[in-house]
Amino acid sequence: MPLSPSAAALLGLVAWSLLLVFLLVNQRGLLVLTGRMKVNVFAADGSNTPSAFGKRLVRAHANTLENLPLQAAMLIYAIAAGQTAITDPLAGLLLGARIFQSCAHLISTSALFVWLRFAGFFVQLAILAWWLLRLAQLV
Repeated sequence: MPLSPSAAALLGLVAWSLLLVFLLVNQRGLLVLTGRMKVNVFAADGSNTPSAFGKRLVRAHANTLENLPLQAAMLIYAIAAGQTAITDPLAGLLLGARIFQSCAHLISTSALFVWLRFAGFFVQLAILAWWLLRLAQLV
């Protein structure tokens, strides 16, 4: 049975979160294995990571996980309630906006990239709000 766009987006959101954590583990593992940091000194917020990219990676991963429950809950509800006709049309855009936001976060914290990151985040919020209204039969 082929995946619906909603199910594919749900798995994609999880896969993206998993990819970011693998990148984080790899980056930290290399720091430990090369003797640049001790295994027990990493700050949870990435503040003591020696590279700017490492700090951005920690924050991009955390932001992805902060938003995953809202996105997953909406998609799981639609799938369980048989309402994927509501979520399917925008499911791919939601996933794309999430990946876009994370990539903008990983690339730079310049004003331009903060605005781009916000645009990706806003698209996600707008989609979730639309789905909530539709799933709750408020529109």
